[in-house]
Amino acid sequence: MRTEEEMFQVILDTAKNDPRVLAVGMNGSRTNKKVPKDLFQDYDIVYIVESVQSFINDPSWIDRFGPRLIMQTPEEMVLFPPTGNGRFTYLMLFEDGNRIDLTLCPKEQANTWNEGDCLAEILLDKEQLLPKLIESTDQDYWIKRPSQAEFSDCCNEFWWVSTYVVKGLCRNEMFYAVDYLNENCRKELLRLLSWQVAADQGYHFSVGKNYKYLPDYLADKQYKELLKTMDVSSIPLAWSALLSLQKQFDYYARIVSQKNHFVYEQRTAEKVMKYTMDSKIGH
Repeated sequence: MRTEEEMFQVILDTAKNDPRVLAVGMNGSRTNKKVPKDLFQDYDIVYIVESVQSFINDPSWIDRFGPRLIMQTPEEMVLFPPTGNGRFTYLMLFEDGNRIDLTLCPKEQANTWNEGDCLAEILLDKEQLLPKLIESTDQDYWIKRPSQAEFSDCCNEFWWVSTYVVKGLCRNEMFYAVDYLNENCRKELLRLLSWQVAADQGYHFSVGKNYKYLPDYLADKQYKELLKTMDVSSIPLAWSALLSLQKQFDYYARIVSQKNHFVYEQRTAEKVMKYTMDSKIGH
């Protein structure tokens, strides 16, 4: 596997030797000093270029980065429509395990190349084209203190969508039920848990994309209780997961409401939990 030094060398040498590349920026986890380094970190690179189309017309130019295991070019996809913002991205995983997410940004968008992301660094600027950046920080990703409205919406979403899971399980529609359980109910519980840990430790850290660092702030028992709800490989296990998620959500919602002096609709939670249990027994 190529080293970090070797990867930066090929990224920068490519830019230096191609007159169409005017500047190079980097964002993502490699600009965040708080993120532990490992072999799976991407190189999130932005080339500010004279003309994006000139690169698209001859895709062989990316071969210099090394043999690829697989690549995706989102702007050329049909099933997942692109944003159409004038940029073009190559998501490349190489045979040696390194990965570069390389975005071509037209020079007309040089002032907004990092789209306001504070986790950004300038690696090369041939013509002093890019605006100066403040020191890279993950502050934009810190947990935000919730408002009463946000807390209420989180609770309402969890309890409302719980009834969809109940319906799916009663109908033996596993895909339907589990999709709502994972994509809605579990995510709202994780959101609630992030608020709970931030209330204890202060709103000055990030739990990362998809809450990946949240376990670092949970007690071992909390973490294990969450893990138990991830086994939804049968109808009985899915019922158990839902009931456990509801119990945990209600518990943490009461804590968050007390710490922040929020109104929590406890009666709604109790009614939905009774509805869930009655439906399970009746089914």
